[in-house]
Amino acid sequence: MWGFLIALFSGALMSVQGVFNTEVTKQTSLWVSSAFVQFTALLVCLGVWMATDRTSFLRLGAVEQKYMLLSGVLGALITVTVVKAMGSLGPARAAMLIVVSQLIVAYVIELLGIFGVEKQPFYWRKAIGMLISIVGIIIFKW
Repeated sequence: MWGFLIALFSGALMSVQGVFNTEVTKQTSLWVSSAFVQFTALLVCLGVWMATDRTSFLRLGAVEQKYMLLSGVLGALITVTVVKAMGSLGPARAAMLIVVSQLIVAYVIELLGIFGVEKQPFYWRKAIGMLISIVGIIIFKW
């Protein structure tokens, strides 16, 4: 149940953040806004780390698949692409496309067992659910 609620909260935060980032970008620039987002995220993470965790940063060197350390680069690209999508499409359309894209890519990762994720079997009902989501986007666009 907690995972479900956290996922809903995460989606809501992402939508609000996308709107905030888009507005800040309009008043500054894409790269200034994106750098500010990443920098403030760093400050929050460091503050919470100092208050709660204190695991050594040297443990990052022990990560076996070094490509996994590119997640920060992906985070920056996500910030930039969300801002551009929301600026071009508006928050609702952009969020729908982003969520469906996330769903499709996540399902392919599970099906193929990519990036160390446990491989899952194909289910038609999941594919049909994604297709229904895509049809929903088309209906929403009209």
